[in-house]
Amino acid sequence: MMQTWSGWKRFPDGKGDGAIEAPIGPGVYEVRHTLTGRLMAFGHSDHVAKTIAELTPDGDGIPFARLFRRPLPVSRVSDLEYRSCAAASRADARTAAQRLLGLRQNAWRRRIELGWAARHPG
Repeated sequence: MMQTWSGWKRFPDGKGDGAIEAPIGPGVYEVRHTLTGRLMAFGHSDHVAKTIAELTPDGDGIPFARLFRRPLPVSRVSDLEYRSCAAASRADARTAAQRLLGLRQNAWRRRIELGWAARHPG
């Protein structure tokens, strides 16, 4: 069973002693651009804190450009923020991420349909 989402937290700038504050176990994570709200990363992981830390350009993991296969519209990591949600197991995290993705897709579909109906009445 999943817990609730944490609050949004800014990425450490890499110059200070900032650390990623996320579960060290399984869970779901989301990264967005602070000013635009654009979703930059979303997924589930066995070790959420490690996965989020690897998303940063100076992390030990995959650089942003290769991860998303296109340049990101951020000039600094401090322009990003993240949130996480702990899960009891890897399977729970995967199921929760799939459910959340489905809910997001349904919301976008409804939004597009409402926009279409508003532009083409009757």
